[in-house]
Amino acid sequence: MQIDIRAKGFELSPALREHAERRLGFALSWAVYDVRKVAVRLYDINGPRGGEDKCCRIQIALPGTSDVVIEDTEADLYIAINRAVDRAERSLARRLERQREHRHARQPVVEITDDDSAEEFEQRADAGVFH
Repeated sequence: MQIDIRAKGFELSPALREHAERRLGFALSWAVYDVRKVAVRLYDINGPRGGEDKCCRIQIALPGTSDVVIEDTEADLYIAINRAVDRAERSLARRLERQREHRHARQPVVEITDDDSAEEFEQRADAGVFH
């Protein structure tokens, strides 16, 4: 899983980068085979004026479907990262579960009985006849 972290409007500190990487690593480690790339964009919307303007946007690229995109805005960037990562983990779990359910629903069910020979089974499978 490739993680790309970039800051816009301020300098990305090593501590902030490490925090984001660590949180993403823990939260998404279970989906390492499903996730190709994670892009994290950190913004300071209002600049030096202050307020709840620190934004964390996480985009998770998945093969064969649209990306999971989560955004959270807080006064503290560490909290914005934590909340966005938690929400991204839940959204990713839901998306992958739906994909798996959809994939399994499309698979034909083939019953094999004791009196079926391998040759008869293959003939029925090739013909699309299942019982």
